[in-house]
Amino acid sequence: MKISPAISHPDGTVSHTVASPYQGGETKIYLLLPRESGSGADVSVLYVLPVEPHDGQQCGDALAEIAKLDVHNQHQLICVKPTFSHPPWYADHPSDPAIQQETHFLKVVVPFIDKTYCAAGQSPRRLLVGFSKSGWGAFSLLLRHPDTFARAAAFDAPLGWQSPTRYGMGEVFDTQSNFDRYCVPELLERSAVHLGSEPRLALYGFSDFRGHHQFLHFRLLHFGIAHEFKDGPKRTHRWDSGWLPDAIDFLTGQQVNHDKP
Repeated sequence: MKISPAISHPDGTVSHTVASPYQGGETKIYLLLPRESGSGADVSVLYVLPVEPHDGQQCGDALAEIAKLDVHNQHQLICVKPTFSHPPWYADHPSDPAIQQETHFLKVVVPFIDKTYCAAGQSPRRLLVGFSKSGWGAFSLLLRHPDTFARAAAFDAPLGWQSPTRYGMGEVFDTQSNFDRYCVPELLERSAVHLGSEPRLALYGFSDFRGHHQFLHFRLLHFGIAHEFKDGPKRTHRWDSGWLPDAIDFLTGQQVNHDKP
């Protein structure tokens, strides 16, 4: 594994080029850093999870929207957008070593950010935000790793999907049995006991997947999992359609108590 020194860009972001054994070719880590950073337990890292592979921006520029809202400065957030060599579903392929997305994120990206951008001894509060594929990723990552991530927010994601038959899922999940390991509805029951009493998951609005959000909302209620849910308004399936401020408000709200009930 090799990660390049930071390169500064005119838009205010910095980037690192990553050669990871878990990805098919070089990927990037982009960051938007606050003018002032918190200290100690106040340090928060917002992972802005991409929807498209590599530098795709068909659905808008996530960090440009973050910069426009001045989220990184208002909340003193280290904002991070990793890229992936294949359509990001935030899962590990059962046999292809070049499609190990969850492992790449957990073993390469997160430790690098902790070591490089957080002072020694700091334990950052890690937040996840996304929509569509990356909304799925935000929820599945938190549900599978509740001790690593504090909160996750999703807009218009196919969170109720229960087989790898659409949207490029097959390329990443490959088999039903592997898909089941990441299936958000199935993860809820197993994860409920680990999530505590304060809301750590939030659903904000829809474009194409209203039914999925409603279904997941009722599943969360069924298992007694505290969460936030806004059924609308309907928005365009993009980063810049107006849903992000609500998600950021939730993610940067009161600190989460990680003690298990």
